[in-house]
Amino acid sequence: MAASVYPDFPPKTAPEQQKFLLANIQDWSILNGLAVRPSATQISAGSDLSGALAATAPVTLFPSLFPTTCFDEARALQKAYNELYVAIARDRDWMKQIVERLIEVDDFIGQLWNVHLEVEKEGYVQNLSLGLFRSDYMIHKDPGTPDTKPTIKQVEFNTIASSFGGLSTKVSKLHLYLNSISAYPSSSPPVITPTSFPTNPSIDSLSLGLSTAHRAYGPSKSSPSLPLCILFIVTSPEPNIFDQLALSTPLQTIYGITTFRLAFSSILDHTSVSANKERILTYSPPHSPDMSYEVSLIYFRAGYSPDHYPSSTSWHARLQIERSAAIKCPSILTHLAGSKKIQQELATPNSPHLANLLSRTSSSDMVDRIRSTFAAIYPLDSTPEGEHAIRLATDAKLCEGYVLKPQREGGGNNVYGSKIPAFLRGLGDDQQKWRSHILMELIKPPTLRNSIFRNGKVQSGEVMGELGVYGVCLWRNGYGEAGGNEGVEGHDGEVLKNWEAGFLLRTKGRESEEGGVAAGFGAVDSPCLVDV
Repeated sequence: MAASVYPDFPPKTAPEQQKFLLANIQDWSILNGLAVRPSATQISAGSDLSGALAATAPVTLFPSLFPTTCFDEARALQKAYNELYVAIARDRDWMKQIVERLIEVDDFIGQLWNVHLEVEKEGYVQNLSLGLFRSDYMIHKDPGTPDTKPTIKQVEFNTIASSFGGLSTKVSKLHLYLNSISAYPSSSPPVITPTSFPTNPSIDSLSLGLSTAHRAYGPSKSSPSLPLCILFIVTSPEPNIFDQLALSTPLQTIYGITTFRLAFSSILDHTSVSANKERILTYSPPHSPDMSYEVSLIYFRAGYSPDHYPSSTSWHARLQIERSAAIKCPSILTHLAGSKKIQQELATPNSPHLANLLSRTSSSDMVDRIRSTFAAIYPLDSTPEGEHAIRLATDAKLCEGYVLKPQREGGGNNVYGSKIPAFLRGLGDDQQKWRSHILMELIKPPTLRNSIFRNGKVQSGEVMGELGVYGVCLWRNGYGEAGGNEGVEGHDGEVLKNWEAGFLLRTKGRESEEGGVAAGFGAVDSPCLVDV
């Protein structure tokens, strides 16, 4: 970790001050839905049989300091990043080249690709796709160049289940509320001021994205017509239900859109696809099986991990959704575009792919600014770049500056520094197994301090923050649309809607190597902007 570039913060709290602070954090959080379902380890056996309990989400006591220039740049890049990943998802030939190098060693990527091939063979009927994206960054300050300003470096780009858009708005409001009631001790000079808190529109912006896709679907295509709905595909049980309800509730109350939640494991039990060329997706709620709804939009908050596909039935469910006329968020190709291998292809030094892809968009002038956010990423294969990476990853000293990442989403899968050589030895001598990972240069954030409240306990010390910037993008793929217009002239691909949609700050203890809040390692946070 680099030396600190920040003012001395947060101020120390006396016991009575911290007691007041924690009481208000807990009460405000439950009142306003800044909450999660408690895990089995947090409650005694049998005490939550009805799933009625809620707990304060892991949060920081104070907002974390964040450089204003880095914050502004991350948000300014989001629309260009949206267009970049749309271009990737639409380039099936380039995706094919990459995926076919992975499917022998990563069965999950192979199964996702097979779903695409099945639908491609039959013909896609829905021309529209929705992306609720999130680009994650850390602040980088090279300890070897103390005179340079901090910059942002991208950790990853999320194309599926980009979570905590609901809680991120709420934690920003929590910290603003705590400041307004003088829950924070004063510091000299003052660090927290009313202008230090940027407004976070993530709930409004993301729910607007969902409603925009719903409207783009158009009227019912059923005969007779059916009422339309949006389906949130979720895990069961779902610890992050309150984050998801923060998005689904405005759909009902503001936009008048009927919205249901359906467990991924129950897709085949409660949905069906019409046998005609329209392939309309119909949903019958288990609480009202005589009622049928036509599904305009599928929003995946599950399906990103191999754990969500325990059997072939799970893959049949994903195929049923993908081949239907419902707009998908994300489509299978957009899901695949978010793999770490794609990120590596873009970020490997001297790679031509970024410029080639952005040249097809309205953001072609953003190549250098986006490239500046990349940390060096390498494949583990037989290319010159891959052989260089293998030397780094297997050397007991050189590996210290790197992290090994698998292709798939979800926290808890990365291998850091000195643990990398032993992990690779555990994969055996078959180098093909290594190709399902990428090697990424570690980002070096400046020293930062904060306190995290999690599971009823406060932990204080050095922390690291990860800023996620949300983006909404609705686009036409250019390969036919509902109603069977495969290849019809006049249906070329294009971006229809594109905007930056707020932000998320996640903070973890310096000793923690994973930052996923849902995985139990970090906390939701909000930025306190400072000039450094």
